[in-house]
Amino acid sequence: MATPLKSPTREPERRRKVLFIALDQWRAGAERLAGGPSLTPNLDALAAEGVRFSRHYTNAAPCGPARASLLTGLYPHIHRSVRNATPLDARFTNLPLEARKGGWDPVLFGYTDSSVDPRTVAPRDPALRTFEGVLPGFRLEAAHNEASLEPWLTDLAKKGYEVPGRLRDIYRHPGSPKEMDRFSRGAALYRAADSDTAWLTERVLDYWRLRRAEDWFVHLVWYRPHPPFIAPSPYNTLVPAERVAAPVRAATLESERALHPFLDAWLSEQDTADYLKTQVNALRACDEDIAAMRAVYLGLIAEIDVHLGRLVAHLQQTGEWDETLVVFTSDHGEMLGDHWCWGKGGFFEGSNHVPLVIRAPNMPPEARGRVVDAFTEAVDIAPTILEWLGLEPDPGMNGVSLMPWLLGETPDEWRDYAFWEFDFRTLGGGGVEGDLGLTPDQCTLNVIREARWKYVHFTALPPLLFDLEADPGEFVDLSRDPARAPEVARLAGRLASHRMLHAERTLANTKLARHGVRAWTGPRGQVPSDLAEARPPGPRAD
Repeated sequence: MATPLKSPTREPERRRKVLFIALDQWRAGAERLAGGPSLTPNLDALAAEGVRFSRHYTNAAPCGPARASLLTGLYPHIHRSVRNATPLDARFTNLPLEARKGGWDPVLFGYTDSSVDPRTVAPRDPALRTFEGVLPGFRLEAAHNEASLEPWLTDLAKKGYEVPGRLRDIYRHPGSPKEMDRFSRGAALYRAADSDTAWLTERVLDYWRLRRAEDWFVHLVWYRPHPPFIAPSPYNTLVPAERVAAPVRAATLESERALHPFLDAWLSEQDTADYLKTQVNALRACDEDIAAMRAVYLGLIAEIDVHLGRLVAHLQQTGEWDETLVVFTSDHGEMLGDHWCWGKGGFFEGSNHVPLVIRAPNMPPEARGRVVDAFTEAVDIAPTILEWLGLEPDPGMNGVSLMPWLLGETPDEWRDYAFWEFDFRTLGGGGVEGDLGLTPDQCTLNVIREARWKYVHFTALPPLLFDLEADPGEFVDLSRDPARAPEVARLAGRLASHRMLHAERTLANTKLARHGVRAWTGPRGQVPSDLAEARPPGPRAD
């Protein structure tokens, strides 16, 4: 790995501020599914001033594991918070804890879905009854997700809204008597000016009003476009359903299930209205309902873009724009019916390919508007932010700073693949785990995704191999084709090398010597693209 570059030069008195935005369930390219005029002009403008990373991938799903990797810079096989509600080991450092060492006070607007290490709290601590805790290091300024609706709903009540007795019922359409009716083309119960996205944006603006002359670090987590697929007017009908591209999927649900035992079991789990908590079973829905659900999802994206524009306009008006690093990404994607799947998880692109745009002050002209098609990952974001703040990323982090790309450089060495992991254990014998007859520790898949080849390795199930040049939709498994056996072996070896290279190294590079403790904290290096060529030469003939 190339020697990390210094962050952009600036005047000594220039402040450093961070706006780190992490959406929930925004898949890369979703905003283009309807064609026509852009749904995200403000995000487009941000990308024109910064760098868009076109091959950016999450390292895990769903939300808890994804954010654990995003905020610790660690792969799931290191931090092991692999499911929602799986505790995150308190021994690991993270982005906000490291930022605090440099004097910043990272504040959170939204949520991180962090599950507390039960060894650090009393047995009856309420934190042990939820997976929607706050990552250590963040100071919670304004909470919002489905477990923390009270602040937003209190504001709605003050404005005269009738707040439902069951708080989650705010996410349903007017006239519905059931909580399980969380998709509608009709408008939400609240106006757009009073939506959850608008409310949280206003809290950030309130926080900034008296801090113009300060350094600050804001982590903003908008809940949308996460389901329920209900949007306030005009966003509920902003995107015509007939303009939305249809899902990319096999001709029948049965033929899709035949691809692999995991997919068969995962689709069986989704084959119920309860999966999305709607009266529509998305797997059995008609084409019109599917198009409408996708259209509302896109409307929620358009709403987010409007509020992104509000934040940018404030920073430009106050003069803070040239002091602020802006990072815009998502925890994971949304399948939206591709391969008949909804939600997040598994190995397909829709769930794991996510947006990333970074804009830093004082970027050279050659960096602005740049589109980087090298593979980047969620674990890279924490080291990037820390380096921009002038801090050394923790040597245990698996990610690599993206700062060279922001300076208009192209690193001499960079990964030519993306890696992610999906853990589908339930710890109760139900779900996919029970359907497949697996133990919890057998319920893991790993993916190594190159430009052409995509290899999926399961702990206790057959692998998958896709040729993305010939089969971009990922419909044909080549893993059992004898002609592709060398490719399977190469990628399996590459996956093993990747995991070995990124093993935890807290003390591995430390040595107790005669004159005291010695440690090496340099870069890990890269897994060679061709393992055969990487072998050392044999004995030299004299």
